Amino acid sequence: MMRLEITCDDRLGIAQDVLEILRNYEIDLRGIEVDPKGKIFLNFPELEFKDFQHLMPEIRRIANVKDVKTVAFMPSEREHYEFKLLLNMLPDPILSLDSRGDIDIANDAAQRILGDSGKTLLGSNISHWISGFNLLRWLEKQPQQATVQQISVSGAKYFADLLPIWISDEQAKQNFAGAVMTCKPQPLAEQWQRNVSADAFSQLLGEHSSMKRLIKEASRMAELNVPLLIQGETGVGKELLARACHQASKRAEQPFLAINCAALPDNVAESELFGHGKGSLGPYTEAKKGIFEQANGGTVLLDAVSEMSNGLQAKLLRFIQDGRFRRIGEEQEVTVDVRIICSAQDDLLEQVENGRFREDLFYRLNVLPLHVPPLRERKTDIPLLADHFTVQACQRLGRSLIMVSRAARERLQQYAWPGNVRQLENVLFRSISMAEGDSLDADDLQLPSTSNLADAVTVDLEEGSLDEAVKKFESTILRRLYPSYPSTRQLAKKVGLSHTAVANKLREYGIGKNRKKKPL
Repeated sequence: MMRLEITCDDRLGIAQDVLEILRNYEIDLRGIEVDPKGKIFLNFPELEFKDFQHLMPEIRRIANVKDVKTVAFMPSEREHYEFKLLLNMLPDPILSLDSRGDIDIANDAAQRILGDSGKTLLGSNISHWISGFNLLRWLEKQPQQATVQQISVSGAKYFADLLPIWISDEQAKQNFAGAVMTCKPQPLAEQWQRNVSADAFSQLLGEHSSMKRLIKEASRMAELNVPLLIQGETGVGKELLARACHQASKRAEQPFLAINCAALPDNVAESELFGHGKGSLGPYTEAKKGIFEQANGGTVLLDAVSEMSNGLQAKLLRFIQDGRFRRIGEEQEVTVDVRIICSAQDDLLEQVENGRFREDLFYRLNVLPLHVPPLRERKTDIPLLADHFTVQACQRLGRSLIMVSRAARERLQQYAWPGNVRQLENVLFRSISMAEGDSLDADDLQLPSTSNLADAVTVDLEEGSLDEAVKKFESTILRRLYPSYPSTRQLAKKVGLSHTAVANKLREYGIGKNRKKKPL
């Protein structure tokens, strides 16, 4: 295409003179634009050089024409490119919809969040991409006022700013033309991040039924003044749940202290828990209060309690029974009032049956048991958690909010997450810290290959027959599922077996209430 810029003084009929010359040369005029500043722009197909040589002088001979030259673009084209560039520079998804909900305009952020590499948003209906709010019904009502609605895109939640478009015709009559929609994830994420909340469990993000059931049970147990046992894999959020239980209890204003039993040698762990007297650990050591004394009136979390030695287990059992203990090197008993919450990655009951954990202590701790499900069993919560950790990472790094593309979200949901929620948080922080643009794509996610990771239910055929391997596999699966489906009917439905078959297998593998009784 060829574009001409004609500079001229304003004169009645000058545009008609230009068009007459183009008609004489049989030029197919594709566009004409008139600038109030004294410029006329023409757009037509390329001409042969000899025709172009004759055309330019003829236009220059028109009265009041000062100059004629070729240009790269029309004013409307420049405005279009500028508008598109500006729109694509904005980090939030922005879409323009017609009155039927079809997408007319979508910036790059919207394409990344709503669409994928194989489909374009333009021309498609918005109802194919979002849920949670009936946008088509809202458009049918031809609204006058803007509104903000919560929507869901591939499981991720956004606040959508909806601004209706009204255009005036020649008679000044208003006509409804559609709406502009801007999606903002940050307000919702900030709401999730509130540290001070009437609901202590609001920090536990999850919409999966297993998480809702867990939070419901934990909120009831939090008010009871008895030990609490939290079990779950590494990275599922056991300490976060323990803190929430403390905040929801009557001890919320008192200290919450945690100690990792696996990280300390036996003698150090005893001193940390119960304290020691002056000179008891050496001639120059001062007296020290243990964690139980420091947390008097509050809560103590014993993380990895299954790693505690038998001697320390016995002392802990006596303390739980009467609330008294002796510091190392002292004879005087100390009485404190603390609530004990224990967490463990392993199945404590299995540890008891293997002789590695005291049975009497287990039943003291297992008064109120809670099981936190692994992330792979509640994958519908991944978009919610991903949005939360994305905002959190951007704030920590001091950068503008980054958008997670649709392809990246799909990859996050397909991954197995052996490290659970903690791994998801770390992966997003690392990926966002290394990202160069305003969006996080699937290729930006630095995920370790699952082929290099130990399978959650691996079996070793070197140690037995195929039948033994199958039984070990079944046992592992049922042990993992049983805490979340304590009813055999629920568990049977989950694994696709009959109630009787599941009950027999639970009894055979010694799981739950159906454990085989040990012979006397």
